[in-house]
Amino acid sequence: MDKPPFHPYIILFIGVLSISTAAIFVKLAGDTPASIIAFYRLGLAVVIMAPYVLWKHFDELKQTHKKDWILAVFSGIFLAFHFIFWFESLQYTSVASSVVLVALQPVFAFIGTFIFFKERFTIGAVLSLIITLTGSFIISWGDFQISGMALFGDMLAILGAMMVTGYFLLGQNLRKRQSLMTYTFIAYGMASVTLLFYNLLLNHPFTGYGGDEWLIFLSLAIIPTFFGHSLFNWTLKWISTSTISMAVLLEPIGASILAYWILEEAITWSQWLGGSIVIFGLMMFIFSTTKKVKPKITHVRDKN
Repeated sequence: MDKPPFHPYIILFIGVLSISTAAIFVKLAGDTPASIIAFYRLGLAVVIMAPYVLWKHFDELKQTHKKDWILAVFSGIFLAFHFIFWFESLQYTSVASSVVLVALQPVFAFIGTFIFFKERFTIGAVLSLIITLTGSFIISWGDFQISGMALFGDMLAILGAMMVTGYFLLGQNLRKRQSLMTYTFIAYGMASVTLLFYNLLLNHPFTGYGGDEWLIFLSLAIIPTFFGHSLFNWTLKWISTSTISMAVLLEPIGASILAYWILEEAITWSQWLGGSIVIFGLMMFIFSTTKKVKPKITHVRDKN
């Protein structure tokens, strides 16, 4: 059995902390258009990845079939609009509400697999769906009491969760034939192109931002992207997918704590109650949909 160079759970903790910063950076960007923030987050990530991917995976890129390119285009479009909706939601609602509602992605993913792949619902999954929807309703109702715009932000966050579900469902298909680096490079690239045209259509400026904004763009490209999601993929060799999924549920908690410390955002009773119910429901959902398999001690060398 391969011995990891670092303890996987320490890396997992760093990954959770890293993804928790994304909403904070977006909030700190102020009035910068959400689609511009998303464009530079993904665009800079692609630029950083490019030398390694073109060096190590150029042959794989050349051998990518036309069908897979088409799927990657749609995957990128879904990812682009996930960021547009989620980042835009942060202009209207709190970090706590937005991040919790975006975390509903596993629920939409299960619904998607039921519709398109005819996967059956278990009793536990149905019950957990009801629980998570109840929690999201409590959050939305509490935000509506604050302002209609906060509720609008909640709806945008839910749309963001739906968009990232499409991205993951297409990615599940593509990852059967592509390495992780090749897939993410193509998907991020296609999302960047989508955001480029989207910003051109809305006439959003690509320049004229100060040093603070550029630092935020770069931080988003590096911290939640590489120190977040990439580290999760690294830990998959030693930690189960269900464990990582449970760890990701800590993102709303981490983001809310950071928002309280850095942005001085108070958390309302409805966000505490609704968020706790959503996270409990998602934990129950993951437990009820995770297949119980006997662990194997063999390891396959990661080709990424």
